[in-house]
Amino acid sequence: MSHVPEHQVKAWISGFGVRVPRGATASAPAEVGAAAAGLTPPLVVKAFGPGLLHKSDAGAVRLGLGSPGTAAEAATQMHRALADKGIVPAGFLVEEQAEPGVEVIVGAVRDPAFGPVLVAGLGGVWTEVLRDTALRLAPITADDARAMLAELRGSALLDGFRGRPAVDRDALVGVLLAMSDMVTALGAEFEEFELNPVICGPAGAVAVDARLVGGDAPALPAPGGTETAAASRHEGPVTDFDRLFAPRGVAVVGASTKRPNFGNMFLTFYRAAGYQGRLVTVHPSAEEIDGVPCVPSLAGADVDYALVAVPAKQCAEVVRQAAGVPFVQVMSGGFGEMGEPELEADLAEAAREAGVRLLGPNCMGVYSPAGGQTFLGGEPGRPGRIAVISQSGGLAGEVVKVGERRGLAFSKVATVGNSLDVTPAELLRYLAADDGTSAIGLYLEDPRDGRGLFEALRAAGRPVVALVGGRSEQGRTAAASHTGGMIGDDRIWTALGVQTRTAVVRSQDDLIGALDALDLHGHRTVRGDGVLVIGPSGGASVLAADVFDGASLALPGFPGAAVDALRALGLGAGSSLANPLEIPVGPRGNPDLVRDAVAAILAHRAFSDVVAHVNVQSFFTFGDSADPLVAYTRAVGRLQAETPDTRITLVVRNAECAPPGVEDRVRAVARAAGVPVYRSMEAAASAVAAMRRTLDGTS
Repeated sequence: MSHVPEHQVKAWISGFGVRVPRGATASAPAEVGAAAAGLTPPLVVKAFGPGLLHKSDAGAVRLGLGSPGTAAEAATQMHRALADKGIVPAGFLVEEQAEPGVEVIVGAVRDPAFGPVLVAGLGGVWTEVLRDTALRLAPITADDARAMLAELRGSALLDGFRGRPAVDRDALVGVLLAMSDMVTALGAEFEEFELNPVICGPAGAVAVDARLVGGDAPALPAPGGTETAAASRHEGPVTDFDRLFAPRGVAVVGASTKRPNFGNMFLTFYRAAGYQGRLVTVHPSAEEIDGVPCVPSLAGADVDYALVAVPAKQCAEVVRQAAGVPFVQVMSGGFGEMGEPELEADLAEAAREAGVRLLGPNCMGVYSPAGGQTFLGGEPGRPGRIAVISQSGGLAGEVVKVGERRGLAFSKVATVGNSLDVTPAELLRYLAADDGTSAIGLYLEDPRDGRGLFEALRAAGRPVVALVGGRSEQGRTAAASHTGGMIGDDRIWTALGVQTRTAVVRSQDDLIGALDALDLHGHRTVRGDGVLVIGPSGGASVLAADVFDGASLALPGFPGAAVDALRALGLGAGSSLANPLEIPVGPRGNPDLVRDAVAAILAHRAFSDVVAHVNVQSFFTFGDSADPLVAYTRAVGRLQAETPDTRITLVVRNAECAPPGVEDRVRAVARAAGVPVYRSMEAAASAVAAMRRTLDGTS
C-alpha cells in the first residue's frame, strides 16, 4: 500500500486552508542545516520515504532541536540508525515545532460500503484506549463538525481545563470541513487519511503530521470543486416499481405436480389472498398445478412479476428466459451467502441479458394488500401507509404479522435478500416519493450500496426507522452466512442516523413500535420539547427516569404555576410534584385524573410528548373488571383529542396480568383515539426517541 510523502500532503492540504508548520526538505543529512536556515527553533526533523509510514515507530522523528546545526546532526544520526534497520530515507523534512496545545486527531477512512467516513478524536489515551471518537459520513456541514466535537467525552478539554485557555473551536471546525472537502476530492484515490496530531490552541489549529495512504500512489487533485462521480452517480430518475407492488400478472416458477414445495406454497398464498390478476405457474409439461394454469416458460408468461423458487444452480437459466417480465424475484438461497459467488455472478449476468430487474436472491417476496402482492399465508391485512424494506424475508413476515396484530397497516413491503441488483437504496428512493407511504422501516445486514443509501436517506423527506443486523462481532458472523453481507463499524450507523434524521433502533420490537408511533403521530405538529411521564408508583417513576435518560430524552421540570395547578387538583400529598409525576391510578380511582393533571401542566409548559403509564396488574388485584382500565384508556384518548399538538403515548405495564382479550380491547380503544400502546417504558422510550429524531430532527 502506497503513501504520499508528508511534505507533499502538507503542501496539498494547505491549499484547502489547513495550517501546517513552516518547513523545508533536504535530500540528505548534509543539506538539512541549509534547509533549516530560515526557520525559527525549536525545530523538528523527520525522515520520509519507503518503509516510513509510521515514522515515530521507526525512530524517524526528532523534536526540540535548538538550531539548524543541531537539526543536521540529528538527521545524520537518524540516517545511520535507519540504515541499521535496512531503511534508506528518500529525504528529510525539517519544520518549526508547533507550540503546545490540545492534540486532536482528524482523519478519514474509506468504508467499503459507505465510502469516506470522517473521524475526530482527542489524542493520546482518549483515542487509543478509550476510543473517544466521533464519526460522520462525508461530506459534512459546519453543524456536523461542531456536533462531532461535542460528542467527544473529553470535549471539555477543548473549552479550557484547570486554568488552560480554550481552543479556537472554529479553527478546528475548519479543519474538519477541509478534511471533508479533501476526501470528497480524492474520491477512490485513498484508503486512509490522517492529520495526527492537529495541535489546537486559542490562536488556531495546526496539522503537525499528515498521512495519506492509498492502494496505488494516490493522486492529489487541485483544491477547488469537490463534485465527483461518486457524489453524483445516484442522481437521476427514480425507478418505477409500481408494477412490482401491483402486478397485472404473476408467474410462480418451481411448483411441483408431485411433491408440495415453496412454489406450491406461494400459489396457495396468492389464491388465499384473492389475487385478481393473471396467475400462472411455470412447468414444462403440466397443464395446471393446484388449480393454477401452467405455461412452459417465463418467455410466454405475459406477467409483470415472476417469483422463482428452484434450486440455486437452475436460477440463472430461468431468469434468462424472463425477457419481457419487468421484475423477477429469486427466493432461492445458496448463493454468495453460502460461499457460492460464481452462482451469484451468473445470476446477475442472466438478469442483464434478459433486461429484467432482479430482487434477491435469498428472500421471500413482496407484500402489498392494495396491489394484491403477498408472500404470507392467510387473508391480507387492510391497506395502510407503512412501508418496509428488508434483507430478511422471515423478519419482514414477522414485522407484518405482529404489526397488523397491533393495528398497523402496510402499503408496500419488499424483501431483497442479497440485493444483487435492486438495492435497499433504490427502493427507498421510490418509497420516499410514494404518496401512499407515510413512514418507512428498514431491516439491513449489508446495504450493498451504502453511499447510495446515505444519499437516499438524506433526501427521503419521510420518517425512516432502521434496524441493522450484524452490529456486533457475533452478529456480523451470522449476517455473513445469512445474506453474505458484512457491515462496517457500528458507529457508522449511529453517525448515519444523526446526519439523515434516521432512527436506528436495536430490536424488531422497537422497529414495529417506532413505525406504530409514526403511523399515529406522524401528522402532528408539536409545540414545546421534552417528555412528561405520568402514572402510578414512585418506584416505576424512578425507573422511568433512568430509562428516558438512557434514551437521551429530557424530562424537564414544571414551572411554579403548573405546580400550583396540580396542588389545586389535590396532588402532591406524600409525593413530589416532579417529572416523572406520580399520581394514583387504579380500579377505584378517577379515570380522568391523568387527563386533568396533564391539562393543568400543559397550560403552563408545553411538552412535545406525554407518556402515561398504568399498572394493569393493580386493576385485577384490587378489582375484578376491565371496565375501569378501559375507562382510563378512554380518558387518555380524550386527552389526545384535546391536545392535538402533543403526542400522547400509553404504557400498559404488567399487561400479562390482565385476563385474555383485555389488552387487545385497551389497544383498540387507544388506537382509535390515535394513541400508541407499549408494554414497557423501554419500548415507549425507544418509540419517542424515534419520533424526536425523525419528526423533530433532534438526536
